[in-house]
Amino acid sequence: MQETRLDTARIRAARRVIDPIFLDTPLYRCEALEPALGCTVSIKLETANPVRSFKARGTEVVANLLADSGSRAAVCASAGNLGQALAWSGRGRGIDVTVVASRFATVAKLDRIRALGARLELVDGDHEMARERAAAIARYDGIRLVEDSLDIETCEGAATIGLELMDSAPAFDTVLIALGGGALATGVGHVVKTLAPEAEVICIQPLGAPAMTHSWRQRRVVTTDSTNTIADGVAGRYPIPAVLSDLLLVADDAVLVQESSIIAGMRLLLTHAGLVVEPSAALGIAAILEDPDRFAGRHVVTIVCGSNVDVDAYHRWVGAAPIHRS
Repeated sequence: MQETRLDTARIRAARRVIDPIFLDTPLYRCEALEPALGCTVSIKLETANPVRSFKARGTEVVANLLADSGSRAAVCASAGNLGQALAWSGRGRGIDVTVVASRFATVAKLDRIRALGARLELVDGDHEMARERAAAIARYDGIRLVEDSLDIETCEGAATIGLELMDSAPAFDTVLIALGGGALATGVGHVVKTLAPEAEVICIQPLGAPAMTHSWRQRRVVTTDSTNTIADGVAGRYPIPAVLSDLLLVADDAVLVQESSIIAGMRLLLTHAGLVVEPSAALGIAAILEDPDRFAGRHVVTIVCGSNVDVDAYHRWVGAAPIHRS
């Protein structure tokens, strides 16, 4: 494999600075899902931790470096999960954290950012506007701007999930990864392709937020004017060139799924796995639902990457979704 920005030795070292509460998350075969999906399915559960997503694996690495260098403040833009994670990691190391988010972000995520002690600033736009504002704050205040997926620490923190897959999973031939900014996909993809190159790495985005998938397919950065998806955690419009370069080296495919399939996936995870998940975490299941013949007979691992979801919205989506029949 050609070289990505990631380094396997640094990824292994990252495990030593990440709080153990975020490591060695449950990985298990979910037989109850298999009749509906037509393949063997294992779940890597990244929601059983204080911030209910995988993001703290990366922010733990970032915050540790900041503390070691004597930095006492940082700012990030977030749809919600990164902000919670950076707030949690910063709080434990005496780092003042500012999070910039869209005022249209999931209320439960915003409330949790505040509860974790971060300063929260809201903008009247989408995540890309929040990124611009966070960069302006970093310049004005002279503090560290934490940029998810661009900062290699966020990718290598997420990549520790890949190490756990390789160390613990029974033989699998496919891993399904939610694709947003790319930290999770490039991190896990790097490890899988380094240690098990025969395994297929498939990234999934919503049809309503396709920028990174279009970029992967065209091998150049493709931006979009807007997004339209309930999967707010992956709803970016401007792919980062360096991240795309890494993704091109580790992803075997990038696919787009419909909103109805995301909702059906959320409902299957509730009904058959007892898991309440946010829409981004159901993208892997959605991909299987839309193309069951592709995955028939395979052993698929899907990363359930977050469970920070507005309760009322969740009930509207899942309560109204028809039960999928294979």
